Amino acid sequence: MAAALAERSCLELSGAERGPRRRVRELALSPPGASVGPGAGRYADSAGGFCYQESAQLVSVTRNRFIHWTTSGDTLELVEESLDINLLNNAIRLKIQNCSLLPGGVHVCETQNLVVILIVTNQTVHRLVLPHPARMYRSELITEGQMQSVFTDIGKINFRDPSNYHMIPSIPGLASNSTASAAWLSSDGEALFALPSASGGIFVLKLPPHDGHGIVSVVELKQSSVMQRLLTGWMPTAIRGDQGPSDLPVSLSVHCLEHDAFLFALCQDHKLRMWSYKDQMCLMVADLLEFVPVNKDLRLAAGTGHRLRLAYSQSLGLYLGVYMHAPKRGQFCVFQLVSTESNRYSLDHISSLFTSQETLIDFALTPAEIWALWHDDENQTIVKYINFEQNIAGQWNQVFVQPLPEEEVTIREDQDPRETYLESLFMPGRFTNAALLKALQIFSRGGERIMDLTWDELKKEVTLAVENELQGSVTEYEVSQEEFRQLQVEFWSKFYACCLQYQEALSRPLAVHLNPYTNMVCLLKKGFLSFLVPCSLVDHLYLLSDEHLLTEDDSTIFDDLEMSRDVVCLVQCLRLIGESISMEMAFIMEMACSRLQPPEKAAEQILEDLIANDTENVMEDIHSKLQEIRNPIHAIGVLIREMDYEMDLEMERAQPLNVRMNLSQLYGSGTAVTVVCRGVCKMATTRFLICRDLLILQQLLLRLGNAMILGGGQLFQSQQDLLHRTSPLLLSYYLIRWASQCLASDVPVDTLESNLQHLSVLELTDTTALTPHKLVSSPQTIVELFFQEVARKHIISHLFSQPNTSLSETSLNWPNLITAIAADLLPLLWPSNPGFLFPECLMGSCQYTQLQEYIRLLQPWCHVNVGSCRFLMGRCYLVMGEGHKALDCFCQAASEVGKEEFLDRLIRAEDGEMASTPRLQYYDKVLRLLDVIGLPELVIQLATLAITEAADDWRSQATLRTCIFKHHLDLGHNSQAYEALTQNPDSSRQLDCLRQLVVVLCERSQLQDLVEFPYVNLHNEVVGIIESRARAVDLMTHNYYELLYAFHIYRHNYRKAGTVMFEYGMRLGREVRTLRGLQKQGNCYLAAINCLRLIRPEYAWIVQPASGAVYERPGASPKRSHDGECTAVPTRQIEILELEDLEKECMLAHIRLTLAQHDPSTAAVAGSSSPEEMVTLLVQAGLFDTAISLCQTFKLPLTPVFEGLAFKCIKLQFGGEAAQAEAWDWLAANQLSSVITTKESSATDEAWRLLASYLDRYKSQNHLYHHCVINKLLSHGVPLPNWLINSYKKVDAAELLRLYLNYALLEEAVDLVLEYVDALLGKGHEHFGIECPLSAIAPMVWLPYSAIDQLLQALGENTTNHHSFVLYQKVQDKLEDYQQKVDTATRDLLYRRN
Repeated sequence: MAAALAERSCLELSGAERGPRRRVRELALSPPGASVGPGAGRYADSAGGFCYQESAQLVSVTRNRFIHWTTSGDTLELVEESLDINLLNNAIRLKIQNCSLLPGGVHVCETQNLVVILIVTNQTVHRLVLPHPARMYRSELITEGQMQSVFTDIGKINFRDPSNYHMIPSIPGLASNSTASAAWLSSDGEALFALPSASGGIFVLKLPPHDGHGIVSVVELKQSSVMQRLLTGWMPTAIRGDQGPSDLPVSLSVHCLEHDAFLFALCQDHKLRMWSYKDQMCLMVADLLEFVPVNKDLRLAAGTGHRLRLAYSQSLGLYLGVYMHAPKRGQFCVFQLVSTESNRYSLDHISSLFTSQETLIDFALTPAEIWALWHDDENQTIVKYINFEQNIAGQWNQVFVQPLPEEEVTIREDQDPRETYLESLFMPGRFTNAALLKALQIFSRGGERIMDLTWDELKKEVTLAVENELQGSVTEYEVSQEEFRQLQVEFWSKFYACCLQYQEALSRPLAVHLNPYTNMVCLLKKGFLSFLVPCSLVDHLYLLSDEHLLTEDDSTIFDDLEMSRDVVCLVQCLRLIGESISMEMAFIMEMACSRLQPPEKAAEQILEDLIANDTENVMEDIHSKLQEIRNPIHAIGVLIREMDYEMDLEMERAQPLNVRMNLSQLYGSGTAVTVVCRGVCKMATTRFLICRDLLILQQLLLRLGNAMILGGGQLFQSQQDLLHRTSPLLLSYYLIRWASQCLASDVPVDTLESNLQHLSVLELTDTTALTPHKLVSSPQTIVELFFQEVARKHIISHLFSQPNTSLSETSLNWPNLITAIAADLLPLLWPSNPGFLFPECLMGSCQYTQLQEYIRLLQPWCHVNVGSCRFLMGRCYLVMGEGHKALDCFCQAASEVGKEEFLDRLIRAEDGEMASTPRLQYYDKVLRLLDVIGLPELVIQLATLAITEAADDWRSQATLRTCIFKHHLDLGHNSQAYEALTQNPDSSRQLDCLRQLVVVLCERSQLQDLVEFPYVNLHNEVVGIIESRARAVDLMTHNYYELLYAFHIYRHNYRKAGTVMFEYGMRLGREVRTLRGLQKQGNCYLAAINCLRLIRPEYAWIVQPASGAVYERPGASPKRSHDGECTAVPTRQIEILELEDLEKECMLAHIRLTLAQHDPSTAAVAGSSSPEEMVTLLVQAGLFDTAISLCQTFKLPLTPVFEGLAFKCIKLQFGGEAAQAEAWDWLAANQLSSVITTKESSATDEAWRLLASYLDRYKSQNHLYHHCVINKLLSHGVPLPNWLINSYKKVDAAELLRLYLNYALLEEAVDLVLEYVDALLGKGHEHFGIECPLSAIAPMVWLPYSAIDQLLQALGENTTNHHSFVLYQKVQDKLEDYQQKVDTATRDLLYRRN
């Protein structure tokens, strides 16, 4: 360690947590038999620590772990700390009721499987047995961030188990005026406690092994009186007064051997006695006064203040460190135990070291060093150490202890008292959480107990408490602003003083804890723990007090002795300046840095103030010191070089997996992170002051311009250069100090997740993203956050990347490692280094406000990573919702693409990605980011800017134009979107955009824009897109056909418009079988007709559109036959439709609509029905007029109409009232020729009348309609109405006869024949439409003989029936009569002819 520290001073760094105190488990123990006796005084508070044997091994579960404790009265508080991992359940508070813990009465021992805690009180001894961490975690790999502490299972211990505690026996009894104790475990597992006996000497109490049986035994180690006289000689009686026996131990230590233990007792009589426990023999007595130069007074006084410590080294053996206490002076003696043959032992005196400090609190010993802790007369803590092997001069090295916060807070006129006090109270590293909580408890008049609060909650509570006190004290209704300010200052300073008091109490050091394996030194304080770390060379020189600086061996600084002297003189000049600077002057520089003003100007102003206010001739002292410096320029250059961390960071080498795994948690615990970062903060603070003083000194040198000092005018330039090198150095340390004191914000999970999404767009997630569970209660500074999340892994990898080191052999050396880590962390934080990890980490962990301030402080003077800073500033503006500022930043950053590492990482091309220019890749990333966040206007602006960059790259142009198009369209800027589309150089992308434009404008119903765009060279594509959309989507929800119609009409392309509407109508009939669909269909056909009527007649035609299945849809799979072969697409016949065809279709559509309106249930079938089917449907619905007009249009026979109407008449004839009522509906739909009747006619009458009017109106060849009506009636067995018989007799009596015969109506047939014959013969001939009856002069007449023969045959076949016979006879007679008449007429005719 001596080599590591190079005899340099150390710094104290607090390890106190900033968040709520760790959860301490309270345990109470009441030993039976323990009672509060008279005079049982309370001992002083004490503390101690224990290190695991393998704490320095890299591959160990107990790596960097230790236990420390404090005792106070009856309470013992134990904490296990780890520098690597946050331990769970690691703090316990044990209360041993009615007992007082002896100072130094806690001893921890470690075996392979157990950790045993041995506790000594004034009445009892206790043993706590816990499982060893190596047994709790079998694996040597520590990869989790948290782990159970050794105290996790302490609740399972039975404290009342008699085998684990014992009352101290009254005989020999515990000495009342000595608090010495020692405890150890024997090799058999017994617990042994060595205590000072009331009768003098030592007694050892032994508890049997915890898992075995046995009894408690007590052994007293006492020399016989003869032996005592022989060994000690004559003893002055003065000692034997009230102090008790002369051999009463005041300090006990034990050194364990394999089967024995050496017990060392430093006694009141200034002698050191060494006992063998096994042999119960005193092996050595040494009079220590022999080593004290002036010991006459000391011999007569009891040595109650002496202390003893042991240090053992495998190679060097056992060392004893003794502190000999004397008033106004003290002395350390270091001895080595030497054994001679025949088991005789003696002490070999190594070193004597003298100190003048007053009260020694504690000291620690290693085989090379002593670390000591004192309180001086003013109760100030003093810590020093010395390497007694190498330091011949006896020169102690200083430890710069952490000062208490300032006693008063200065508030300037422009500051708000509350804000200033809060800033001072909650400045990281000033006050501990516990001190603030206690002060708050007192200030809140000790109401309810304030439990664990987070840092922010504590801040709110403090503000509330002080403000409430303030409000309560104001009695006036109105207070002037000045009075209120005074009150504010008064109450806040009161609270501040309260905090200061508790901070002081908690900062009281109780012990030095030294880890002999890692050389880590800690101060154990009343309320927390602090670590001592080596001080860097420059800080060491600057902080060292004058008397030390004068004796500082110059050769230890640099190899060049002359240069070393120059640097020491230079630092002395800086110290003189630093000590002369008042708070107001210091504030000038602070404000210059904060307000981005040049520090050189501030330094000049401070120098003028110093010269103006120089009452103590400081300037003269500085002048004379400067005279001693042989080469000031060179010395300043050396100092600047020592403090400058600007370098090219080398990337760490890849390491094997087991190395990475083992190192993954090294120095990763909250404590280690705090200590490392406080070290960096301390260094930055000190160096800021050094740089400030150096700037002032340089201004002084420039002002002097003395050739004797500067060595000539040519050096003026190098002076200026140094000035301009110092200034950025000062600002860099200012920035690092600011970051070390700036708290990170707590980030909500949703913010982290959206940030993660943005980082994934930028493809930066692997380096910077924070996991969402961080920053829960303990607030970190942003430097701590950076070290924990990013820097630590880089630094540790770098430190352990030497290829030849074996991990199992590597032991951790705390001073070396902590120095190396700080030295590696500073370059990562250094603003002017090319690495950009720190700001990137702030971005990844959503510390946007802090990042903005960081960049603000950096911007004017740092010319490295300018583009990266602008980019991050843009990210911050985006989060703050200031998009246009963000865009400016992103554009400014573009100029640095390809020059900075961070921006290069941002644009690295993915596999398979087109490699365009770096700047275009950058624009692409930013555009994606803006797109994800949802800022289309900014995307358009940036893409427009990027197009100018992509002049020669048509692919990038296409991408950017597409991007512009998309976002204009999203914003509803249709014209701009169309313009972007037309400028796209990639035809396939242009087509995609066109398709999107059509769909989106249709969805938004912005059809006018869509129709009116000119579509130069894109006309067919638009039509194709709209057509394919029209054919692909639902007809009733989208109006693509109407759009296409409007499109063609707008361009006066009437035939295409007609075709579109005709196709629309066809599909409506086929696919939309509703009333609305039929209405639309009719309108479509009308529109199509209108279109054709606008064209000259010879061009008024369209091609019949194909039915839906034949359209070739893009991307449709080919149709296959059953054996898997692709079937040929059927070629369809092209059919031309003219205006007349369209009019027919239009009429058919109109009729369909009429039918559907009359009977909505028919709409489902009417849509695509043919004219023939429509006739049937109309007849069913009773729309006979409509059916007839349809038949006439399409030249169809009216037979179905007459048959249908006849059938309806039949139904009415035999139907009830319901049928009659229903009939009026369809009757009303047909136009009846109005006939005035005298009586009210029924529906049946009306129906017959309608039938009659139709038969009358619509003539047919061979009177087909009469025939079909009669046929229908007869087929249903309905007697024919007379009007029908009469009307048919007139036109075709023969056919009527045949119908009668068909339906076997013989009687009616006979009557008809008789009437017909009579008519032929002239009787009633007008009823049969016979113009001239039978006569020789008239035209010839005829009879349907075949039918009459059939009648006669039918009658003749049934002659048995009298009636038939009579009828047969009648016909026969009538025929005979007719024959005669015909015969006569024939003869007359022949006669006339001849």
